[in-house]
Amino acid sequence: MPIEIPKIEPNTALVRPGEEPFSYDVIVVGGGNAALCAAIRAAESGAKVLLLERARRSYRGGNSRHTRNFRCMHQTPKGVLTDQYLEDEFFEDLVKVTKGDTDESLARLAIRHSEECYDWMQSQGVYFQESLSGTLSLSRTNAFFLGGGKALVNAYYNRLEDLSVDVHYLATVLDIVIQDRLFDGVLVDIKGKQSYIRARAVVLASGGFESNKEWLTRAWGDAAKNFLIRGTPYNTGEVLKNLLDKGADQVGDPTQCHAVAIDGRAPEYDGGIVTRVDCVPFSVVLNKNGERFYDEGEDVWPKRYAIWGRLVAAQPDQVGYAIIDQKSHNLFMPTVFTATQANSITELAEKLGLPVKSVEKTISKFNAACQDGEFYPTELDGLSTKDLKPAKTNWARPIDTPPFYGYQLRPGVTFTYLGFKVDGDARVSFSNERATNVWAAGEIMAGSILGQGYLAGFGMTIGTVFGRIAGKEAADYARQSA
Repeated sequence: MPIEIPKIEPNTALVRPGEEPFSYDVIVVGGGNAALCAAIRAAESGAKVLLLERARRSYRGGNSRHTRNFRCMHQTPKGVLTDQYLEDEFFEDLVKVTKGDTDESLARLAIRHSEECYDWMQSQGVYFQESLSGTLSLSRTNAFFLGGGKALVNAYYNRLEDLSVDVHYLATVLDIVIQDRLFDGVLVDIKGKQSYIRARAVVLASGGFESNKEWLTRAWGDAAKNFLIRGTPYNTGEVLKNLLDKGADQVGDPTQCHAVAIDGRAPEYDGGIVTRVDCVPFSVVLNKNGERFYDEGEDVWPKRYAIWGRLVAAQPDQVGYAIIDQKSHNLFMPTVFTATQANSITELAEKLGLPVKSVEKTISKFNAACQDGEFYPTELDGLSTKDLKPAKTNWARPIDTPPFYGYQLRPGVTFTYLGFKVDGDARVSFSNERATNVWAAGEIMAGSILGQGYLAGFGMTIGTVFGRIAGKEAADYARQSA
């Protein structure tokens, strides 16, 4: 069941721009990775900081709670990262998934700054571990958090306490008051009590609108009603809409998002990483008619695994079915749910509610198209089908060894790409003119860099880099304007 978020009517009588003294130097709206990085950097720069987190304390951290790594450039082995991962290769990987739909200057800025983030994150209490098994060898490109995203989030909140940052939970921002690109304050409901709080600068890091089913439906049509939301139920887009309505420059396509194939039994909201189905590269994926519809062996990991959410979303009833056999059963990170198991393809089709004859035909045709060759689960092995459409270009082995296993797949939306246009200082623009004292970081501006597709761990990279930039720039402005 989704967390019920009450609708709150703002008391506009409380809004008195310019009449009250400044309560803070910097207000940070949001409670996930980008917001936390911004608040820490602002406080480290000497600013008096307020962080407004919409969730209750036990749900703090936004989508960052469900993460496990960030993508990091490095010129030599660095901590848990092996070998090297240079700027140009990193950028080329990004271009592959976005098909060139990215702001190159902002993208390269994020890439270059990621290298210094590794040490900074450690200085804030974040610990790293070697890449997990079942991740198809990310040890060179991605640094994994020891304890996952929750440990990272908790470390950052502990750091905020050390820095005497004021944090309010159950804080719903009702209005961002801006006049002529100049921010004055926020109207906020904190645990049912409305207040108008002024500050010299604001950092907006409150995520996108993935948990707003009405907004998703406007973008995607009725198909969105069948989407599952992997992340926080609190990202409903009110802050994003508030500023777009006030003329903030928009970037990104509302139909573009980070969407992966997740277990169809996952909850409607907040299922997180444990619901993702990672067996797709080793499987045959069918729609509800028992037919294949895409190349399961495409280079989906670490560069393009996220395409499968969108692919399933385009199928009838927004559902798919991944089928493997015993040979592949232990080659991937398992989900929190047990796979449907059967001793024959016929039995498995019946248990999954699929048309038996169609499934039998599809699997038989696939098996006949498989060729002899060496199978390497951790790299692109070129083991492909012959004369089959769509082809499977890697990891193509017959599905012929019982027991057989099946997972129902549904689109699992993590975050959306519609957001604010920013510059290299993370400053928001209005009619192509920089706001005086408004910055943004994380999902709410990531569409500048992620026009489409997704690169594993890159969301955390964007949030960390631009959160740090936004926090420092906001603090510097506040100090100069005091």
